[in-house]
Amino acid sequence: MPETHPTVLVLTALALEYAAVRPHIEDREELVHPDNAGARVERGRLSGTDWYLALAELGEGNSNAAALTTQIIGWLKPEAVLFVGVAGSLKADIGIGDVVVGTRVYGIHGGKQTENGFQVRPEAWPVSYALESAARSAVRDMDGVRAHFKPIASGDVVLADAESKIAQHLRENYNDAAAIEMEGAGTLRAAHLNGQLHALVLRGISDHADAAKHEADATGSQERAAAQAASVAVATLRKHRPRGGRDGSSDTEEGPQRVDGDGGASYGGDHIDLRGGPFHGPVIGKQLGHRP
Repeated sequence: MPETHPTVLVLTALALEYAAVRPHIEDREELVHPDNAGARVERGRLSGTDWYLALAELGEGNSNAAALTTQIIGWLKPEAVLFVGVAGSLKADIGIGDVVVGTRVYGIHGGKQTENGFQVRPEAWPVSYALESAARSAVRDMDGVRAHFKPIASGDVVLADAESKIAQHLRENYNDAAAIEMEGAGTLRAAHLNGQLHALVLRGISDHADAAKHEADATGSQERAAAQAASVAVATLRKHRPRGGRDGSSDTEEGPQRVDGDGGASYGGDHIDLRGGPFHGPVIGKQLGHRP
């Protein structure tokens, strides 16, 4: 078992996505699963933070992503999981080079085929609100990045025809989805079944999911989109702090966090602090003293 550090697992599907994240990691070392199960990561520090980043290239597809994410989570015990990569845009106003931060991810292939047609049985996986909030804060300070916080469609298909049956299926049943990719649903399924993880999917737009996909890819759009997604992922982690500081203490032991002008944290007040957990819904409350 590797030495314990506050760790974020950063997952990619393609070599070019891996290459976009890798330069952000300092003092890298390669780790191999101790049971020789096949999992292999590079781990190193994210400068200026307490985070160690473990970077893995999984290959394509949701089934593959779910299985390997589960394996690596059980091995490294990360506090958070990010999938970082490229995707096709499903909206005319979301262009090549933009970044879509998933607010939820749809598994698009669930349903029932009947004599009256295909009846959709949607499956949607929420992301961590703590990470989503950190990403929203991070992109406000980033020049040259257009970020969209929208749902993402995820299925084992490369969409290169805007008039295809699958494209029509998306417009009719997942019309709020801003991008389509192939691994986010599997990754979020694994993270949520674990029950203790923050998880987020970030995708740089490399094409418009139409017949011009290959032309866009030939211009280097995938590399540029991956670099944009990686930069947003790193900026997000600079905002999102580990559950315990360098001394191992828990944030929740000291009360709710406030961010000072210099980026440091202070604590106080009388409200409930759920920042250390993977809670995804709104909570309104006030912590009161003991009453006999």
